[in-house]
Amino acid sequence: MKKLRMGVLSTGNIAATMAETLRYMEDVELYAMASRSQQKADTFAAKFGFEKAYGTYEEMAADGKVDLVYVATPISEHCSNVKMLLENGRNVLCEKAFSVNAQEAREMTALAKEKGLLLAEAMWVRYMPMAETLQEVIASGVIGKPYTLTANLGYLLESVHRMMVPELAGGALLDVGVYTLTFASIAFGDDISSIDTSVVMTDTGVDAQSSITLCYPDGRMSVLNNSLRALSDRQGIIYGTKGFLVVENINNFESITVYNEKREVTARYDQPKQISGYEYEVRACKKAIEEGLCECPQMSHSQTVRIMEQMDAVRKKWGLCYPMEK
Repeated sequence: MKKLRMGVLSTGNIAATMAETLRYMEDVELYAMASRSQQKADTFAAKFGFEKAYGTYEEMAADGKVDLVYVATPISEHCSNVKMLLENGRNVLCEKAFSVNAQEAREMTALAKEKGLLLAEAMWVRYMPMAETLQEVIASGVIGKPYTLTANLGYLLESVHRMMVPELAGGALLDVGVYTLTFASIAFGDDISSIDTSVVMTDTGVDAQSSITLCYPDGRMSVLNNSLRALSDRQGIIYGTKGFLVVENINNFESITVYNEKREVTARYDQPKQISGYEYEVRACKKAIEEGLCECPQMSHSQTVRIMEQMDAVRKKWGLCYPMEK
């Protein structure tokens, strides 16, 4: 494959960020975009330079020249969109949260394997070099035995319609909490012995903010705070027996700063120059397609399902069940 012919599903803000990123990738061709409105499709395609503009998702799915489709629709639509694309023979990169729940994720990944097609979750931090750097710093023993992890992610999102509506699988957990859980997963793994949580709900019936505590068999603990109504520092901190480290922006690791027992800075690792950060997941998908894989090693299907299972467990404790799950 000389160039990856990309298709983009939806015209929202995150789709625009991806399209802008693709414009600067020499190994990618902005081939097609699709909307439920031909006018929106035409406008988006003209703005970013896509060759084709489709007024329905199904039309783009039927275009055999599309190598990979990026799905940027609301979470509630991911499962049906992805299944439709896979049934039409398209490889898919689906935004996070991957699905409404783990059962949908299992169905989606099973279909991809059945069809022999790539299906990857666009959890961009998993694909970034800084994720590997973080694991290497922890493994080096520079902060000793890590015992405690905290992560905070909060944005002012109450004015965003889809975030507030149960019918669209809204709430902070699936959109924001997925990042704090992923940060804990990258740093501490997924061998969790218990999950505890507290939540504040919105008047519309979704989670406004929450705290999640994960405990591990060896005595480690992660405390994760998520919010759609408060702005946070976006920091992830890992505390050990010889020091601690601070990750700036767990949504797109900007730097990792290491401190010793005297709380003095001993090392700093900065994010490599990037377009937006989205390019890493696209390149990983291109490589996986070229190798005939159904999943990306950086974000395996099992990792996707595990995070969905964790969010299912948290929502069960809250009693939050979305309309499409009833």
